[in-house]
Amino acid sequence: MVPLLDLRAQYRQLQNEVDAAVHRVLESSEFIGGRESECLERELAGYLGVTDVVTVNSGTDALVLSLKALGVGSGDEVIVPSFTFFATAAAVSLAGATPKFADCAPDSYNVDISALQKAKGQHTKAVIVVHLFGEPVDLSPIQKWCTEHGLWLIEDAAQAIGARYADQSVGSVGDIGAFSFYPTKNLGAFGDGGAIACRDPAIARCLRQLRNHGRAGRYEHQVIGCNSRLDEIQAAILRAKLPFLDTWNERRRRLAARYQRGLQGTVCRWQTANVQATPVYHQFVIRHPQRDALQAFLTTHGIATAVFYSIPCHLQPALAESHGEVSLQHAERLSEEVLALPIYPELTEEAVDHVTGLVHLFEQQR
Repeated sequence: MVPLLDLRAQYRQLQNEVDAAVHRVLESSEFIGGRESECLERELAGYLGVTDVVTVNSGTDALVLSLKALGVGSGDEVIVPSFTFFATAAAVSLAGATPKFADCAPDSYNVDISALQKAKGQHTKAVIVVHLFGEPVDLSPIQKWCTEHGLWLIEDAAQAIGARYADQSVGSVGDIGAFSFYPTKNLGAFGDGGAIACRDPAIARCLRQLRNHGRAGRYEHQVIGCNSRLDEIQAAILRAKLPFLDTWNERRRRLAARYQRGLQGTVCRWQTANVQATPVYHQFVIRHPQRDALQAFLTTHGIATAVFYSIPCHLQPALAESHGEVSLQHAERLSEEVLALPIYPELTEEAVDHVTGLVHLFEQQR
C-alpha cells in the first residue's frame, strides 16, 4: 500500500521537537496571542523576505482578510483562476466582491497574463493568482500588468510555501501573499492555520486589527473584524517544523524528477516549471486521457491517488447560477484528466518506481 500522504511518518521524525513545543505552550498557559505566534511571525517574515507576516486561523481567512485590508468589497470584481480549490473564489464572495474567472494557460495548471487580460472588466480591482500544486505562476508580466492598470496583486501561496520565482519567495512578490498551514500542506500544523505576508506596515496593522474583532484597544473596536487568531499550540508546532521545510521541499523535487523520468514513454503529461521558478510539488499531478480507469487500476494495486479538482470553480453549484454559462475550455479539460500521485518527503524511491511501473503496465494492457 502506498498512501497519498503519510503524516504519521513526519511526526515520528520530529516527535521530540513537536512534543517539546506543545509542552512549552502548556507550561506557559498562553494559548492565544502569546510569544509563539509573535516568534513565528518574525521567523516567517525572515524566511519569506518580507517586512511583516500576520498569522490567522486558516488559509481562507488569509485571503478574505487580505481583500478587506486592501479595500476590496461590494461592487468590485476580483479575477481568480477557475481551476483551483474552491476557497480562492469563495474568499472573494465572503469579502463582498464578485469573482471573475480566468482560464488556465495551455498546458499549464496556472493562469497566465493573457488569461487575466481576457477576464478583466471595468470593475476589476484585484487579481488573485494561485501557485497551484506548488508550481509558481509566471509573475513578472502579471505584476507589471497589474501595476499598469492599478490592480492589487494577491498571491494565493497556500500550496507553495518555500517555492521561489526569480530568486524571490512566492508570496513576497505581489502586494500580499496568503498561506495555509492545513495539516497536509508542505508546512502543516496539527489543525487549521494561515498567514499573510506583506511589505506595507500600514496593511499589516490593518490585518492585525481585522483578525482580532477590529480592536484598537482592549474594548475599543474601530472596524468590523472577526476572530481569526492562530492559537499558540499551532504556532509552536509550525516553529518546530519550519527549519526542516527547505530539506523537505528539496526531497519533493527529487521525487518529482524521478516520477518524470519513470513516466517517460507513457501518455502522461505534467506541467513544466517556468525557467525562473523553483517549485515545491505540494502535489505531483499528471494528466491522463483515461484518468478514471487509471485511478481505478492503481487503487486495485494499493496505490492511493486523488483528483484535484474534478469541478472547476465556475461550474461549482454555489456559483453556477452566476457563472455557469462561462466556458473555460482548459480548466474544464483539466478537471477530466488530472490525477495526483503519492508524494511526500518520506516516500521512498522504490515506491515511486513501483507507481510508475504500474502506469506503464496499465497502458500496456490497454
